[in-house]
Amino acid sequence: MRREVPLHRSLLLRLLALAVLIAVGSIAATAWLAVRTTTGAIRQEQGQALADDARIYDTLVGYAATHPSWDGVDATLRPLAEQVGRRITLTTESGTPLADSAPQAGPLPTKPSATIDALAVDTALTPGPPATVDAGRIDPRAAGPYLLPANERRTLLDRADQAVLCLRVRARIAAVAEQGATGRPRIATPGTDPNDSSCGPLREELATPTATERKALAQLNALVNTCLARRKVAPVNVDLDWTWTTRSAPAANSRRDVIEVDQDQSQAVSACVGTSRREQLLPYVAPAATLFVSDPGGRPTTTFDLSRANQARIVAVAGLVLLVTVGITVLAGVRLTRPLHALTGAAQRMRDGDGAARVRVTGRDEIARLAEAFNDMSERREHLEQLRRAMVSDIAHELRTPVTTIRGWLEAAEDGVAPMDRRLVSSLLEEATLLQHVIADLQDLAEADAGALRLHPETVYLADLLGQVAEAYRVQAGRAGVALALRVDDDPQVYADPVRLRQAVGNLVGNAVRHTPAGGSVTISAQAADGKVMIAVADTGSGISPEHLPRVFDRFWRAERSRSRQTGGSGLGLAIVRKLVEAHQGTVHVQSQPTKGSTFTVHLPTHPR
Repeated sequence: MRREVPLHRSLLLRLLALAVLIAVGSIAATAWLAVRTTTGAIRQEQGQALADDARIYDTLVGYAATHPSWDGVDATLRPLAEQVGRRITLTTESGTPLADSAPQAGPLPTKPSATIDALAVDTALTPGPPATVDAGRIDPRAAGPYLLPANERRTLLDRADQAVLCLRVRARIAAVAEQGATGRPRIATPGTDPNDSSCGPLREELATPTATERKALAQLNALVNTCLARRKVAPVNVDLDWTWTTRSAPAANSRRDVIEVDQDQSQAVSACVGTSRREQLLPYVAPAATLFVSDPGGRPTTTFDLSRANQARIVAVAGLVLLVTVGITVLAGVRLTRPLHALTGAAQRMRDGDGAARVRVTGRDEIARLAEAFNDMSERREHLEQLRRAMVSDIAHELRTPVTTIRGWLEAAEDGVAPMDRRLVSSLLEEATLLQHVIADLQDLAEADAGALRLHPETVYLADLLGQVAEAYRVQAGRAGVALALRVDDDPQVYADPVRLRQAVGNLVGNAVRHTPAGGSVTISAQAADGKVMIAVADTGSGISPEHLPRVFDRFWRAERSRSRQTGGSGLGLAIVRKLVEAHQGTVHVQSQPTKGSTFTVHLPTHPR
């Protein structure tokens, strides 16, 4: 009997090893089958989903390119949503709804699908080859002032028919007349040299701009050359195909010749042409909008629905995997039940308002790491709740004074104590403007905190941008008796969102002007060094005490003397500056001495990652 015990034990070990090998083989085989089947089904469905997304994007961009506003987009959006079986929603960049194919489906997804902007097309979402969108990312359907009237279209179509007939009869070329978005016809010669000299006079006559096009080109050239003058670059002539030649060069010179002569000039001209085209087309296209695509039930389209046949195949294969793995799952579940039960209890206590809910961490496995993560989340949630209460208190404090003032004057006017004259209306308007300013600042901060602050970066010439800021605040500075100066070294460039960057610098300049006494000065300067750009706003105001410097970028903070409510600030301007600079991967600092003034310095990378 003593010899049988080791034999039985050896047999049990062998049987156990064999069972483990069978289980591992079964799991591997069924997992392989499930992966193969699911991959094929997902590829099929994903291809259709991508085609639908490209169709939705192209249709809405086409609408934006051919309409000055989004009014009436429902007539295009709703049939499109029915055809693709999706919920399609358009909102403004601030979140105001424009159109919704299924408004009853509930809230929108947290992440938008795309931005619809006919002047900044996302080439990754456009169907067809990338050549359908020009280098300026402007949708070719945006005709704007180049849209030809009926009489000019008829004239050009007659010329195009004559050129096509000439090419077919004389040169034996299978030419076809194609009409573009502006109504101008184009001669297409498939499989033939497009520069064939046959019927040259007719083709040259067809290429001559019409009166409408000459007027639009004159406007564009004026915008381009104004932009180039600020950069001290020679004027150019821009043609209908958006190529350009310098005015001092012969007409035969091409854009490539100019690039070989002066690469910096070519980059400046290309930037000015793109900027001027967007400025010219802006009144003719719908403003940028945010696109949300989800299923009719409101779920985002990142989880698409499979067809019934693919679902049946995946369910059949997945059933085999479940039969093999259910036993192992049950055994593992028993071990996981106890710590998960503790986590569930702590989560329920947190739901009921216990901000100090914690769980005991034991071991070093995944459950222990989950418990540590839960404790960290609980601590962060408690801290955020404290910040939220402080924020609500600060907001109530900021809004209470103007609201109380407005209500008091209105009650006095209603009772006949105060006459509703122009002076009272002006006072009430001033308080309402203060409220609007505070609310706008709060909205910008909320978007930055939520990570929803969208940037549209492009190459920005700081000499132009800072010049615009200086001009915007020159009247305010003049009224305050403050000298406003601008100093830019070598016109540095930075890849940033020009609107948000103007907002940040404008907040600094406005703050400096408000807190500089009459007879003082405010200087805006910029320079580039070591791959970074430095923008400084220096004033000769009252300055900030050293103990107050660490808090100047806090929300709703004002120093007792130099940052009072009477100066017109909301206490949020510098906090917004810090958020906007950080969104550009930069930093902002302040140096100040009491009675001598302050200098706010922004450091930005020229090419942020």
